[in-house]
Amino acid sequence: MTDAPLDLLLLPTWLVPVEPAGVVLHEHGLGVRDGQIVLIAPRDQALRHPAREVHELPGRLLAPGLVNAHGHAAMTLFRGLADDLPLMTWLEQHIWPAEAKWVNESFVRDGTDLAIAEQIKGGITCFSDMYFFPNVASERVHASGLRAQITIPVLDFPIPGARDSQEALRKGLELFGDLKHHPRIKVAFGPHAPYTVSDDKLESIRVLAEELEAGIHMHVHETAFEVQQSLELHGLRPLARLQRLGLLGPRFQAVHMTQIDDDDLAMLMTSNTSVIHCPESNLKLASGFCPVERLWQAGVNVAVGTDGAASNNDLDLLGETRTAALLAKAVAGSATALDAHRALRMATLNGARALGLEQQIGSLELGKAADLVAFDLRGLAQQPIYDPVSQLIYASSRHCVEHVWVGGKQLLDAGRLTRLDEAALIETAQAWGQQIAAR
Repeated sequence: MTDAPLDLLLLPTWLVPVEPAGVVLHEHGLGVRDGQIVLIAPRDQALRHPAREVHELPGRLLAPGLVNAHGHAAMTLFRGLADDLPLMTWLEQHIWPAEAKWVNESFVRDGTDLAIAEQIKGGITCFSDMYFFPNVASERVHASGLRAQITIPVLDFPIPGARDSQEALRKGLELFGDLKHHPRIKVAFGPHAPYTVSDDKLESIRVLAEELEAGIHMHVHETAFEVQQSLELHGLRPLARLQRLGLLGPRFQAVHMTQIDDDDLAMLMTSNTSVIHCPESNLKLASGFCPVERLWQAGVNVAVGTDGAASNNDLDLLGETRTAALLAKAVAGSATALDAHRALRMATLNGARALGLEQQIGSLELGKAADLVAFDLRGLAQQPIYDPVSQLIYASSRHCVEHVWVGGKQLLDAGRLTRLDEAALIETAQAWGQQIAAR
């Protein structure tokens, strides 16, 4: 026993560390000091350690905070604006025109706040954001207490907040400098997609990413049309083009990847590239199916993301993970594909690994940040409980999220946001909706 008391001692019925894989600890305690996990022990041993704050959590499952590995936070304000349309129609005729008209610093501030609140209430403690005005998004993340990867948007045409890619990169490098030592915010590059970013810009991003040891987060192989278009224009599939340009590697985050042939799989394996699976957005836009089980069995790191609320339409990573598990079985033609424990790992440690944060978060291990979520499994729909992880993935919803901590700081207490005003957020979102609908 150390002399210093614990800041926080949590005593759940079930503790799921995620690493080691498949383990469920019954009646254990978890201790936090200075924002880090410093104790995991059986309940009677844990209670021998003095603590400033003790939470008895009967009937709750304590797990690592969920990691939403891909999204467009501020697009919550476009939720439901253009539903039931194919991807390119949705983008070119609805979303891009709406963004050109409405997206400014205020839009990103209010939309990001709304997204942060929704994610905290859903048990998400870290998210990756790919949107305009990343400086504004980072300010909102800083204020919220949440953890995030903020990406620098790069496209071949002018975007909100940057007249061209050079200005976007210049502002992005300033943000890198400003946030270099931030404990909760990591900056990465976010070239939109192979079909919207030219080779010269991708080469510039590769050089900068190598210098800064930064991640590269990009939509890749989202649709069959994208792949066909690339073959016609470049004579290569998009992933092969990115490989030729030297972008693939352990810091590359390939979002969607619904189209994968044997050569693509080999490139993903040898480069140690992560794939970020967004099943509900892919289903809603009829983009295709990522072969998650095939990737997993090949040793590719697969994480999960919600995508933006304009194409999902929620930021519910627990629901997304359930969809991912069910869809993986159908795609693989096997009921054993992506079992519940692996699905939870995909939503936690695999997401952390994709974002380069696996040494800090994603599992409940000594020395890691205390990013935690307590799920309430006492409800009617969860009974009886044979395997609590199975009940979490297949029989629970984000409404069972009760408490959330990031770095040991409580951001959700019994379902109540501790730093954000939920009523004010709703009122602001409604005002944006009325304004946008009127036009």
